[in-house]
Amino acid sequence: MAIRDIVLYTENEAALRKKSEPVRFVNRRIKKLIKDLKDTLLDRPEGIGLAAPQINVHSRVIVVRLGEKSEGKSESGPPIALINPEIVEARHDEKDFDGCLSFPGLYAETVRPHYLKVTGLDEWGKPFTRIFEGFDAVLVHHEIDHLDGVLFIDRVATISDLYQVREDENGELVRVPVAEGIR
Repeated sequence: MAIRDIVLYTENEAALRKKSEPVRFVNRRIKKLIKDLKDTLLDRPEGIGLAAPQINVHSRVIVVRLGEKSEGKSESGPPIALINPEIVEARHDEKDFDGCLSFPGLYAETVRPHYLKVTGLDEWGKPFTRIFEGFDAVLVHHEIDHLDGVLFIDRVATISDLYQVREDENGELVRVPVAEGIR
């Protein structure tokens, strides 16, 4: 098991902005990268997606924990890897929740597609074409952005869309706009 350090924006923006290279072969090195990404993601219960650049590896590999519905509740499933994911169709742009393990404690409302058709390779090197809908599409889009050096803060329309979550005086979790701390 190899849990890797996650690159934080405040410490290494350049690593997060670097464009990732396509994977040419699914070899032992890529399989180890996938295992490291999965182990690192599973070590972060607040996380549902992780891209290779977030552990300072610039290969086009992401892992995501897609939503699973069980007994009416939505839970994240086990991590799956997507290699060289490419969006071939995107539609139904809507505003939704966004957050990132490279920006701990910072969240936003961003506009992303809620329908994606993606091609690529699975972790065994087999080609796939898959449709992601709803929040799963948001998640996959966010992680593919990382491969191109695009961060969720780049998709924020206004500073008022950025927020943190804190406990209020009653112990309830509330959104606190980042703009309030700037004044």
